[in-house]
Amino acid sequence: MVTGVISSLGAPLIPSVASALGISLDSAQWSLTAALLSAAVAAPIMGRLGDGPRRRQTIIGGLAIVFVGSIVAGLAQSLVVLVVGRAMQGVGLGLAPVTMAAARDHLPPGRAGAVIGVLSVAGAAAVGAGYPVSGLIASELDVHAAFFFGAVISGAALLAAAIVIPASSSSLAARLDVKGAVVIAAGLIALLLAISQGQQWGWGSPAIVTLFVAAVLILGLWVRMQLAHDAPLVDLRQLRHRAVLTADLAAVVLGVAMYMFLTIVTEFVQEPRTLSYGLGASTLVAGLCLVPFSVMSLLASRTTAWFTRRLSANTVLVCGSLIIAGAGVFFALLHGSLWEAFVTMGVVGVGFGYTFAAIPGLIARAVPGSETGSAMGLYQVIRYIGFSLGSAFVASILAGNTVLGRVSEHGYVTALWVGTAACAISAVVSWLLSRRRETASPTAIGAGERERIALEEAELASAGLVGIEGERATRSSLPET
Repeated sequence: MVTGVISSLGAPLIPSVASALGISLDSAQWSLTAALLSAAVAAPIMGRLGDGPRRRQTIIGGLAIVFVGSIVAGLAQSLVVLVVGRAMQGVGLGLAPVTMAAARDHLPPGRAGAVIGVLSVAGAAAVGAGYPVSGLIASELDVHAAFFFGAVISGAALLAAAIVIPASSSSLAARLDVKGAVVIAAGLIALLLAISQGQQWGWGSPAIVTLFVAAVLILGLWVRMQLAHDAPLVDLRQLRHRAVLTADLAAVVLGVAMYMFLTIVTEFVQEPRTLSYGLGASTLVAGLCLVPFSVMSLLASRTTAWFTRRLSANTVLVCGSLIIAGAGVFFALLHGSLWEAFVTMGVVGVGFGYTFAAIPGLIARAVPGSETGSAMGLYQVIRYIGFSLGSAFVASILAGNTVLGRVSEHGYVTALWVGTAACAISAVVSWLLSRRRETASPTAIGAGERERIALEEAELASAGLVGIEGERATRSSLPET
């Protein structure tokens, strides 16, 4: 539930953050980007720590960081302090796979799968409820109260975890690649700072060029470190599988598109009616616009297994990407009424429900069972990087189309077309890569292995492993064979 609440304190509250702190919308966007960046770094670290005997400490420690971060964000009177608080809150987005690992470890096999599904549904339900609740709090009180709401929820979860969650049954401690975590954090910060500030500082300015060069060099160094490490933070060798490469490329591109759509719609509907294109919606209504996204993504994910059996995971991925692109075209052309925003987000939810449910099945089918966990860990990191890049991209586009403190209609439409193009690229790349099927490994060609793959895909989809920030299929949620 915490992951859903942390999600709800992002995109819909950006205009309120800008107003409360007296800053521009593109600056306020960092309150979202900071949480996503923190999640991209925290998720693999918490996943690694959660695999060993320190799972209980990892869950309790993560919730404690979220609790303190929520208080810091609630008290913040400057953007710097708010970004620090939001970065601490972002750590909570890495908690879901660790709790799923606890379910597998401590529950009987007959119950573990069902409980993992409940955990996923709880995440989706929290997102759908969190947006209007946080919007209502921000509208009736202020944006600081909304962040304190995060402290209440995370504090309750912290208390429950301390009382209920037992110690891990594993005695083998997983090695943590601390250097790898530090290097990828530095590389991502340089990259996101360059993207978000490129419009203001000038894309050809020495500072932006330096940041891009530094990002390429640092991330290149990180790749070499991961390939040479015996126990890497993320096993990049899994990209040698064509299906894994397809899934991860789709994940990062769709991640960019998803956060662009979330931000664009929630900010656009809040523009005042005095503008020729504004809808004058409150923060509460902006949050309600995202409820169809949450509901439809969950409903669509429940039918993914049926479509995958009759078509293929690649076909579902391509079709889902095109559905999202169609929604983007619709809202770019028709955005004069609130119902159009609701319909757009519902259709976007359908597309992401299919794509983010199909991707784990693609990965599970491509790699041997012994490599599945590592491949899913890589997908998780890739997905968060896409979220972070999408947040930074939309901030840059909107900042470049701001006149007298207001984003122009052209700026919103341009961002919509960019997000739509990203989904079209995902569809094309997924289709092209799927045309040349990867040669199956000896461990994946038998009838028993094919049966295992079908069962994994069906269980992944039926568990509803899809959503906004807190829901993802990871090594901790895959069924044993």
